[in-house]
Amino acid sequence: MHPVTGIAIYFVLWWIVLFAVLPWGTRPVTTPDSETGWRGAPERPGMRKKVIATTLVTGVIWGLLYLGITSETLSFREGVLSMPQ
Repeated sequence: MHPVTGIAIYFVLWWIVLFAVLPWGTRPVTTPDSETGWRGAPERPGMRKKVIATTLVTGVIWGLLYLGITSETLSFREGVLSMPQ
């Protein structure tokens, strides 16, 4: 895998995993706005923990994907997954 391809895949995966991790542990504001009743953003979003969790989870997913792409077990050029001519 070319390094630029690996970085691009990691970048895309990181954002996908971030949106999956964002709802973890969020609680709404305990006292909503008195005029509208709107609760808005969570009281303590904990973004530092979520960014760290996102980076770790993405690293594991990227590593598994890298192993799958570079291994000889799954070939995109020969065998079952190749296009018939």
